[in-house]
Amino acid sequence: MSSDQIPAVSVDDLPVDLSAAGAPTLVDVREPDEWSAGHIAGAVHIPMGDLVTRLDEVPRGQEVVVVCRSGGRSAAVTGYLVQGGWQARNMTDGMLGWNARGRPMVSDSGAAPTVL
Repeated sequence: MSSDQIPAVSVDDLPVDLSAAGAPTLVDVREPDEWSAGHIAGAVHIPMGDLVTRLDEVPRGQEVVVVCRSGGRSAAVTGYLVQGGWQARNMTDGMLGWNARGRPMVSDSGAAPTVL
């Protein structure tokens, strides 16, 4: 699947509160240190390298939005999921875009959340 065939969504197309009814499930495929530094509350953390062994954690039958730092890793994961029958879209502007728009994030350390 080429990059122009990957279903995509931008930060601006998503609700600020992803826990709201009807909001897509967000799957964050960044590494553990990236996740710990700052992530979107309610996202499911499945590092890209763990995806194949943790596919049962990616919900079927509902929209899934995949995110990484800038959209590259998440595009690859989105392509894989779409080929497997998931309703997945890539967040093209990634966590950098989410943060740049001042959207809320949380960190595991208690420090101010940031994007590595």
